[in-house]
Amino acid sequence: MSGSDVERRVVAGVSGSLGSLTALHRAAAEARRTGADLWSVLAWEPPGGDIPTRGGPCPASLAAWRRMARERLLEALDAAFGSAGPGVPMETLVVRGEPRKVLTAVADRTDDLLVIGAGPRGRLQRMVWPSIARYCVARTSCPVLAVPPSPLHHVLDAVHRRNVWQLPLGVRELAG
Repeated sequence: MSGSDVERRVVAGVSGSLGSLTALHRAAAEARRTGADLWSVLAWEPPGGDIPTRGGPCPASLAAWRRMARERLLEALDAAFGSAGPGVPMETLVVRGEPRKVLTAVADRTDDLLVIGAGPRGRLQRMVWPSIARYCVARTSCPVLAVPPSPLHHVLDAVHRRNVWQLPLGVRELAG
């Protein structure tokens, strides 16, 4: 099979977060623009990581977690596109593993485009949670498009913080 026979792919990392849905929309737009297939990928790990499964995973638990991950991907796709779908051919993939490693393994062709949400990255967040985008940029052989959070994300985060702390919410906070 020659390089021209291989279908072009836009691989999108999906978690269901607002940032991943924003990236998923951008990935669909890139797939439409370039005539590529859209691959929606959700990586999942057992609760608590793989530590509980080192003694031998319980097949029923693994099957249930895999099913929940599949449901989360389908819910995210429905939230992003509704019944109309993305408007391009799409593959869905649910893979057990760390998101950063899964995404770099799936987007393994030089002509792929990997699209991921960049997420808000303050100093504390960088120390506590490693950047999936930074990992992917450093380790993939294909271009990576890190989509910044939408301005609405910042407004929703502020509202969420006020709700958590049970602070009164005024109209000014909603206006952004």
